[in-house]
Amino acid sequence: MSGSGPSGPASDIRDRVDGYLREAGLTSAAVRVVPLTGDASDRRYFRLILKQAPTMVLAVHAGPIRFADLPFANVRELFAQVPLPVPSILGYSEACGIVALQDLGDVTLQAHLGAASPGEHAALYREAVALIERLQRRGAELASSRFLPYGIAFDVAKLTWEMDYFVRHFLEGYRGLALSSAEREALAGEWATLAEELASEPRVVCHRDYHSRNLMLCDGHLYLIDFQDARLGPDTYDLVSLLRDSYVDLSDEQLDDLIAYFLALKGTSNVGAFRRRFDVMAVQRNLKALGTFGFQTTSRQNPVYIQYMPRTLQYVKRTIGRSSRFGRLHQLLAARIDELR
Repeated sequence: MSGSGPSGPASDIRDRVDGYLREAGLTSAAVRVVPLTGDASDRRYFRLILKQAPTMVLAVHAGPIRFADLPFANVRELFAQVPLPVPSILGYSEACGIVALQDLGDVTLQAHLGAASPGEHAALYREAVALIERLQRRGAELASSRFLPYGIAFDVAKLTWEMDYFVRHFLEGYRGLALSSAEREALAGEWATLAEELASEPRVVCHRDYHSRNLMLCDGHLYLIDFQDARLGPDTYDLVSLLRDSYVDLSDEQLDDLIAYFLALKGTSNVGAFRRRFDVMAVQRNLKALGTFGFQTTSRQNPVYIQYMPRTLQYVKRTIGRSSRFGRLHQLLAARIDELR
């Protein structure tokens, strides 16, 4: 291992990994420690290859941890009770700041779709949709203050902050636009309407980042990762994350079929009303994603997300063009974003 990263210099990480191996009695069994691509957090990930034993993944935090206080551990316990397919925890070291996890491999849903047949594609998405319905249904039954997601929600303040994030990091930061005070005021009015509408909906437990890069394909089934930010939100939230995913193209026909499947699982047939709520959530979610991509590109000097902007903008265009409900917002955004005209 060489260089440095968000969890500190490589020498510090190596020392802590070696410390974990000693604590776990794995020093003699370890063959290799291989760096893995991480997420946008301060964690680093490594695959531990062992002699005559399954591999495992080491999540290396920025410093020492208290395992019981980790949101990941708390939410994982809730999700396991649902039950949802989540990685097993194989061990941890609080002093070393390391959690050892079941190795789910390297194949995300996004990566697999390129090689999947149409039938496999459809089956995997139905499986993913069914997991959302299970989380919402069982999440309501398991509600308890001991689990973090029940104490935090997508409220007006959070949703508005995310819209402002889009303005700050995509329009201004990435596109370099100088908005007039009149434009800012008009957009603020649109954000307020969106946020109030979404925050007033009945709340369910949401994964919070339920898309094709956070669903791993292992032994023929999907597993959930990156769920530590789970919270309460609209029942459209995770479905929008999956079906209006910046990393995957889904046709309108596929979208309609999967929404109908979700509603069938929920035992409701009011597709029109649900689709209207879905579209409002989709606008908010996709604009927030553009803000994230802009932030990663300009503030983190990470250009990998630029390739996902065109698809996300196309989703926004298709959604706001579906209904006069978005007429004013469409007008405001199209005046500044060529792709939305």
